[in-house]
Amino acid sequence: MVLLCFLSTFICYIDRVNISVAIIPMAEQFGWSDTQRGLVLSSFFIGYLITQVLGGWLAARLGGKAVLGFGVLWWSLFTLLTPLSAMASFPILIATRIAMGLGEGVAFPATYNLLGRWVPLRERSRAAAFNLSAIPLGTLFAVTATPFIAVYFGWQAIFYSFGAVGFVWFVFWWYFAGDRPEVAVTSTDTSKDSSGMATATTGTDNSKAEAKDDGEVPWRLIFSKTPVWAIIVGHFCNNWGLYVLLSWLPSYFSSQMGINLRSVWIFVAPPWIAGFLCGNVAGWIADRMIAAGYTVTFTRKAMQTVGFLGPALALGALATTSDAVSAVVLLSVSLGLSSFSFAGIACNHLDISPRHAGVIFGISNTAATIPGIVGVALTGYLVDQTGNYASAFYLTAGVYLFGLLAYLLFGSGRRIL
Repeated sequence: MVLLCFLSTFICYIDRVNISVAIIPMAEQFGWSDTQRGLVLSSFFIGYLITQVLGGWLAARLGGKAVLGFGVLWWSLFTLLTPLSAMASFPILIATRIAMGLGEGVAFPATYNLLGRWVPLRERSRAAAFNLSAIPLGTLFAVTATPFIAVYFGWQAIFYSFGAVGFVWFVFWWYFAGDRPEVAVTSTDTSKDSSGMATATTGTDNSKAEAKDDGEVPWRLIFSKTPVWAIIVGHFCNNWGLYVLLSWLPSYFSSQMGINLRSVWIFVAPPWIAGFLCGNVAGWIADRMIAAGYTVTFTRKAMQTVGFLGPALALGALATTSDAVSAVVLLSVSLGLSSFSFAGIACNHLDISPRHAGVIFGISNTAATIPGIVGVALTGYLVDQTGNYASAFYLTAGVYLFGLLAYLLFGSGRRIL
């Protein structure tokens, strides 16, 4: 189940990211400005925002298997339709990107619903981090393969080839996936209290009671919890940096560093390799810390401190460099350390409420999608106005530091729902 969810996330990101490279020849063909590029890149997130909470609720009611399977088929279809939409008109392309976002919006809430039912606490950091490490890996594959496809087969072939992958995945998903395990899995969470003494709390992460969940969601109770709001704010700040880099990195190296389309992948790939490796390392470290007796709260905050402070410092330095090699190193540090969030805030939903993790993720990811609209479009505007990316990098660093402060003050790893 974890592997199949990982593959769906991988497909999600190759379909989402391919346009960040494809937009370079597309903009040349259609004569788009940086502001128009920003609109194309950010329009996806309008649809993505709409279905976050809906996806979590549907997964609770109908099961994560059906919701995730339908989502993959939906966004794969609109990936295939992207070239025809671009040739038709700019507004139709925007509408197609929004429709694609509607499908991808249900993916993570449905996945978290499934992980909350299948994965016990002792394996949770690794499972969540492994699933999320498909983000940099999918991005790496997209930015590596896309330039070659564009050069040798045309930018249209990017969307046709990538869109077909989702339909292949669906066959395996429908045959092998399940909404919940057949038997209950009981786990023991051994952790240290505030005094440092070891305490043991035995719980049933994937209990039969939860397996019989009727899908009722305690909305008022969820929104009354401070740790939920800490996740919402932290997720917003984390995704601001992720989406800005996800959308603009190829254009940054192409326009600011003068790297041509054939070679851009050489500069874009190392940061995403660092993200994949560091994300899985972070998951392993976090599970080892919890097994060694550290509280889940301390572990999540330690991981998130690395995940926010490290990228903020790296992006601050990146704003002052004009050397392509230095930029690659700093971006690798930024995205590598940012991936420690996979074992921090990104799996905190599963700690505070395994039963409602999909819904809470849908709520936090709704807020965290706003940077995909505002941050990505604002970056294009800032580049148009200033002629460089320095102001966008400084702004992103500041957002990271704000998120760190909020999460350290109000975050928690205790189960509250």
